[in-house]
Amino acid sequence: MKRKICAVITARASYARIRSVLKEIKKHPDLELQLVLGASLLLDRYGMAANIIERDGFHASEYIYIVLEGENPITMAKTTGIGLLELATTFNNLKPDVVLTVADRYETIATAIAASYMNIPVAHIQGGEITGSIDGKVRHAITKLSNFHFVSNENCAKRVIQMGEDPESVFVTGCPSIDLAAEVLKNPKLDFDVFSRYGGVGAILDLRHGYTVVIQHSVTTEYEFAFEQISKTLQVIYELKLPTFWFWPNVDAGSDKVSKGIRIFREKYNPDFIHFYKNMRPGDFLKLLYNSKCIVGNSSAGIREASFLGVPSVNIGSRQQGRERGKNVIDVDYKKEKIKKAVMEQVKHGLYPSEHIYGDGTAGRKIADILSNIEIKNEKKFYYV
Repeated sequence: MKRKICAVITARASYARIRSVLKEIKKHPDLELQLVLGASLLLDRYGMAANIIERDGFHASEYIYIVLEGENPITMAKTTGIGLLELATTFNNLKPDVVLTVADRYETIATAIAASYMNIPVAHIQGGEITGSIDGKVRHAITKLSNFHFVSNENCAKRVIQMGEDPESVFVTGCPSIDLAAEVLKNPKLDFDVFSRYGGVGAILDLRHGYTVVIQHSVTTEYEFAFEQISKTLQVIYELKLPTFWFWPNVDAGSDKVSKGIRIFREKYNPDFIHFYKNMRPGDFLKLLYNSKCIVGNSSAGIREASFLGVPSVNIGSRQQGRERGKNVIDVDYKKEKIKKAVMEQVKHGLYPSEHIYGDGTAGRKIADILSNIEIKNEKKFYYV
């Protein structure tokens, strides 16, 4: 009988971080993939990323609608609670052998709590990393709720073990998001029309002399300053007049303020050098990123995938504080002149040497093989009704 692995995905970035694992589980002779899609993946204003996942050939076993409107700390907490309720029912319906979860979002901790209380083993990807805001606390809490840990590097493994986890349950596999970056490096050419394929909003850009990519999310512990923070970045890009692809923020406390800042800027200036997107397929995004002059903002892509691809990155603020980074990253605070200077320096620099801080591109296969062979204790004690 195949071992049933239930992967829960609730955000567009999480799909990129787990895509290669889904692919390897799906084709593994001893594993059965159960896929649960929910939260912002099912919302049009965040790009309806569930459609992209299903076009990639992954079909959902169940959908969960759990996002409470408001984009503030209260709605984040309540969404976590709704997620816990829905996921308990989902796991009872699907009866998985292992629940697979990724990273540090509030929906992710709901996944780990529900599975743990139902005595279903939890496998966690990206444990042991350090980041700013509430994410670091959530990540470590998920580690303590998990049975198996698939970490990005030796430093992450040491942190997980220092938290009291059994060393035999910790596996250094690398991060699955690097698997996709490694695929892109084999054929990095921007071989599609980004405007016709994904639409978006804004002018058609002249890309002959290069472009930048901007992704800036709200910081949950600084959500009340999100409008001011995004405004500084918008002012820099406006002054530099660089062709720019700008991506919509995640659904977090303060994301409505980030969206508001973007909309006000767009209506006031109607810039002819910025094109705005909600989402795109992970592989296409990484091709877009690789061929850019620089990524600006506070996305983990500027730290993680960009270090492997060698793309210059300007990381703004505290959201990625503590995360290991490569030589491709310049860190700045929310001062306009510092951001501007860093962007100009990175645009001029060009590609950096590739660094394998978060893996070598083989994480998906390693994780699937481990999931198929790992001993699961107390298998018959799962609680289903």
